[in-house]
Amino acid sequence: MTTQQLIAANSLEKHFWTWQDHQIQYTVMGTGKPVVLIHGFGASLGHWRKNIPAIADAGYRVFALDLLGFGGSDKPPLDYTLDLWQQQLKDFWESQIGESTVFVGNSIGGLLSLMVVTDYPEIAAGGVLINSAGGLNHRPDELNLPLRLVMGTFSKLVSSRTIGPFLFDRIRQKNRIRRTLSQVYRDPEAITEELVELLYNPSCDPGAQEVFASVLSAPPGPSPRELLPKLQLPLLVIWGEDDPWTPVSGATIYQQPSERGQDVEFVGIPQAGHCPHDEKPEAVNRQIIDWLGRHHFN
Repeated sequence: MTTQQLIAANSLEKHFWTWQDHQIQYTVMGTGKPVVLIHGFGASLGHWRKNIPAIADAGYRVFALDLLGFGGSDKPPLDYTLDLWQQQLKDFWESQIGESTVFVGNSIGGLLSLMVVTDYPEIAAGGVLINSAGGLNHRPDELNLPLRLVMGTFSKLVSSRTIGPFLFDRIRQKNRIRRTLSQVYRDPEAITEELVELLYNPSCDPGAQEVFASVLSAPPGPSPRELLPKLQLPLLVIWGEDDPWTPVSGATIYQQPSERGQDVEFVGIPQAGHCPHDEKPEAVNRQIIDWLGRHHFN
């Protein structure tokens, strides 16, 4: 990042939008065609701090928002699902943008981006998926029997009114956040105190534990294999090649013409894990900006 971009990243201006009587936090930077950035599970718009200024400097109006239940957005006691967040994104577009938009997402945000561009092509110009999740949770047939039982038991414990808060308090400790990040980030230098604080601070908000429990017990939602045949718009798929959570070996669906739709580009990012936009921002920013330019999204 340039010095000017670093200053911009550290001074992201926060705004609030009221959605279904809940406050949603977002930021916007730049002018030009709109690009919306969607974070993954447990993250927030701050996870895009290394990307927003660079994409804005390339001539785009860049939005990033906190999904309901995360970051600086409200955390009401609801049943959290991909459908809920998809509706939030569509309503945000109608309220704040109103013109053809590129949706960019990491992890769960990647799956949400794919849902938006396939279900609502009239509001989208294309999508960028960064180490996209295959579902909000694993489907039963994706886990062997012992692991299925373990995950089912864990979800019940986290949802318990007596044990759940204790477990959540242990999980959200900063040392545990660092250990988890060390499993999914390839470069230990990318695991900064700033990053740990970005993940830790929202977990202290009232309602955060209930959101966590709701998400862990939520249905997985549509799979990429279901969505891709409906794809009508250009798609860029970026993958950190050392991701243990969503391994690149499982991303072949985006590289098979019979499965992937008409206009899908796939790019691997070497020596990066589950969040290459944060770990290798220069490489990811370059891929996104070049792709946007090639498709005349400017």
